[in-house]
Amino acid sequence: VQLVESGGGLVQAGDSLRLSCAASGRTFSLYRVGWFRQAPGKEREFVGRILWSGDNTVYADSLKGRFTIFRDGVKNTVNLQMNSLKPEDTAVYYCAAGQSKNSWNSWGQGTQVTVSS
Repeated sequence: VQLVESGGGLVQAGDSLRLSCAASGRTFSLYRVGWFRQAPGKEREFVGRILWSGDNTVYADSLKGRFTIFRDGVKNTVNLQMNSLKPEDTAVYYCAAGQSKNSWNSWGQGTQVTVSS
């Protein structure tokens, strides 16, 4: 499975931004798609995930209420809607796909999100 993220950019604090992750290849084998982020000097952290088969979502506790993940079944994309952005949301955002609940088998190249104060 190949993943390509898009939608990153420079925004101001309080703005919204939507990232998209386009999946191609053996998408029928997918179990879940998730979003992660990595800020400069920090470890990669989990943002949230959605099951490929439906709408079941899980989010990092610190991001609940501001970030939403949803899937477009026609376009084979998984989107990350980010609202009320803060400077601390600045990071490279990655999408990942897993064929089981215990693995992340494919990763995208990442897209930069920068939130200015």
